Amino acid sequence: HSRIKAVTRRNSVNSKDNLLIFNEISIDLNSMECKVNDQLVVLTKKEFNLMVYFINNKNRVLSKQAIALHLWGDYTYNLDNVDFIYQHLKNLRKKIVDAGGTDYVRTIYGLGYKWAEQ
Repeated sequence: HSRIKAVTRRNSVNSKDNLLIFNEISIDLNSMECKVNDQLVVLTKKEFNLMVYFINNKNRVLSKQAIALHLWGDYTYNLDNVDFIYQHLKNLRKKIVDAGGTDYVRTIYGLGYKWAEQ
């Protein structure tokens, strides 16, 4: 939790009072709450960390391996397959869209994923 805050402090342009904002999505890093259009969206810890990681790295292609390493740390070195990330992403995208938000996750074929407006 404190690692997320430290990373966010370094990277975020929009962080005042530990808020991370991207268009209609706002994330409170203290309370670990995510809102889409001011509607609270209940995320799992992994989904929350995934969203923070994506927003902090917006417009940057993130490989499945990089995402897995960020979410699970060194444990991922023991994994042969990181396709389970797809399920977390699918859940996160659905929750954002169900709350009336935009799905900013782009699949970059053969490379990974990117959080981008277009």
